[in-house]
Amino acid sequence: MTRLSGPWPTAEVQQFLADATIPLRLAYTTDSGWPSVVSLWFVHRDGAIWCATQATANIVRHLRRDPRCGFEIAPDRPPYRGVRGQGRAEIDATQGEAILRELIARYLGSSTSSFARWLLRRAGNEVAIRIVPATLATWDYTERMRDISAER
Repeated sequence: MTRLSGPWPTAEVQQFLADATIPLRLAYTTDSGWPSVVSLWFVHRDGAIWCATQATANIVRHLRRDPRCGFEIAPDRPPYRGVRGQGRAEIDATQGEAILRELIARYLGSSTSSFARWLLRRAGNEVAIRIVPATLATWDYTERMRDISAER
């Protein structure tokens, strides 16, 4: 059961995650005990957040050792709003290519660009990261920043 706090009800969180085509910032703990953050494309499905990366990426090793993670999904421009949380990450080697293809469609629109083709050439080494949120917190400064966002 995910614990939710902040101004948005569950339906608004679901809609934000469905509509947001910005990277997720994923925080994890390194072997030395220091935190680190990576940005990854994501898709929200069945109560989980899915990402994909190469099986050899450092984050995969770190999440296998310690699956606890933090994340934030928020645009960089006003009005500041978004979703952040904590959860546990699972590495799924069987879903890597499928999630990658879904992410390419979501973020690039098609697999015809040279970047999409480059990503797909590496798909055989892709793994999925499935984040199961334990907590979600939302914030939305749209009202208090209305005059700032109108100027941009």
